[in-house]
Formats: sequence, C-alpha cells, structure tokens
Amino acid sequence: MAVKERAVRKTGPQAPADAADARALVAALLDAGPGASVPAVSGATLADALLVTSELVTNAFRHGGGLAGFEAEIDPDADALELTVTDRSSELPHTVPGRALLGGGPPAGPVEGGFGWPLIRLLADRVSVAPLPAGGKRIRVWLRLHGRA
Repeated sequence: MAVKERAVRKTGPQAPADAADARALVAALLDAGPGASVPAVSGATLADALLVTSELVTNAFRHGGGLAGFEAEIDPDADALELTVTDRSSELPHTVPGRALLGGGPPAGPVEGGFGWPLIRLLADRVSVAPLPAGGKRIRVWLRLHGRA
C-alpha cells in the first residue's frame, strides 16, 4: 500500500505483537513534537484514540484469528487519525444482544465481553468493515483529531 501524499506520519503495515505495542505506535504518531504538521491533540482525544486502538487490536486477536496488519495514519486534510486493522476471520463484528453502551439491559445469560465493538462505534467518527478476497477482513476507523464533542 503506497503512502498517501497527504499523510504527515504513518506507521507501517507491520502487525504489532499486542495491543500495548499498537497503542505505543499510535501515541508516537500523535506526538506533536517540534516541527509537527498537525497541532497537538487534547488528552481526551489521545485517550479515545488509544482506547479504540486497543479494542480493535484486542478484538483481532480474540475474535479475528489474529492480527494480520495494522496501520495508523494522520490525514491533516481531514484532521483525522485513520486506523486500519486486518485480521484473519471473515466473520463481521457484531454486538452481543443486550450489550449496548447506553441504555442496554443485561444479556440473557453469562457473556464475556461484548463492549468493544459498541465502544469503537461510539467513539469513531466513521467505521468501515470490508471482507478481503483471500479471507479475513479489514476494519478502518476514522477519529477526528480536533473539535471533537
């Protein structure tokens, strides 16, 4: 995948070893050090970006047959962070019945987890899920960097 010309900084298509490694990549990407083309993000925006990163990568390992690829890119034209996670499962993400973040009642029986995907959907400005021809799927999430509600 070619680097978009409008990208300020981008991680590579490597697959981090775990969610902590992915968070570290995103934190470094969002670090507005000297000479940065994108202004520093708020603490809340950084926290949202790291939480979404963690959920996406954890879901790939836990439900997606493993993490096959990870990219994070800043698009200054859209003032957004784009996260792309590729996993090995063709099963699309879903919400556990009764596991809505806001206003959902408890599930009918014992269920582990089920909050990650609704949380991603709540925090992201846009989400795209695409099955891959050779199997697996690619999930892209966009988070606005400035002017978030």
